[in-house]
Amino acid sequence: MPTEYQFPFELRHLVYFREVARRLHFSKAAEALGVAQPALSRAIAQLETALDADLLNRTRRGVELMPAGRLLLERIEPLFRGLTAAQRELRALAGGQTGHVRVAFTGLAMATVLPPIIREFHQRHAGIRLELIESPTSAQLTALQAGDIACGFFHPDAPTPGVRTRMLLHERNGILLPAAHPLATRATLRLRDLAATPFVLFPRTHNPGFYDRILAAFATAGVTPRIAEEVWPRANGVGLVRAGLGATFMTPSEAQHLPPEIAFRRLHGPAPESRLVLGWRSDAEPPPALAAFLAVATQASPPRKN
Repeated sequence: MPTEYQFPFELRHLVYFREVARRLHFSKAAEALGVAQPALSRAIAQLETALDADLLNRTRRGVELMPAGRLLLERIEPLFRGLTAAQRELRALAGGQTGHVRVAFTGLAMATVLPPIIREFHQRHAGIRLELIESPTSAQLTALQAGDIACGFFHPDAPTPGVRTRMLLHERNGILLPAAHPLATRATLRLRDLAATPFVLFPRTHNPGFYDRILAAFATAGVTPRIAEEVWPRANGVGLVRAGLGATFMTPSEAQHLPPEIAFRRLHGPAPESRLVLGWRSDAEPPPALAAFLAVATQASPPRKN
């Protein structure tokens, strides 16, 4: 065993010494510890021998601390406080009361289901820290399989081996337009109405399934989309629509609160669907902190479809 771990005494010796030093009485200390007084005396003698120091002075009235005893008591008090705190913290960790959970999310998640989940989770589990990371679907799946995140809110293409999911949102997309766009005066639109309108999308590698559903909807409508920009994260695309550079797709749930510079219109006919799931690894039991988060997320967000 390395020298730094070699001590000529055991933890019980320190426990016995601390109790005698606090009570300054062998009989009372022995009673509090539940040991025989001779055994307590032998343990203290062994500790003094191991440390080569006189720790206690026995008097007619009881016990008094020697200078070495006072020094030792000062040094071991933080040790015992730390051990007590460690036990308490470990119990809290095992019970899901403390911990750390890394959660990845997409822009759709943050614009819809995630804020109320975070609010409810913090109210129930203030001792657990959430680390939130905005990340596209493709990166989330890689991070989940590598164990770099605990769970993620993403858009699935197909079942992913080793990942369990819970559907949170399933909606047809509408169109987000600059408020000054000529078509913004209509209550509803069809994709063929937008044949001349440039679109702001995202890189296909970030979410191939949804990207392909967009192209399929255009093809069904008999329209070839004009893709002006491909940007990420989601907020950048919405910003370009606000700037008047084109239109983009958005779910009704995401369009609840929009600035006056942009307008949301529902689509009739072909329209791509957005699917948002909560996913986590299924090959192991979730640790307590993650289990607490999953319980809140799955209860607070029943599947939504429009």
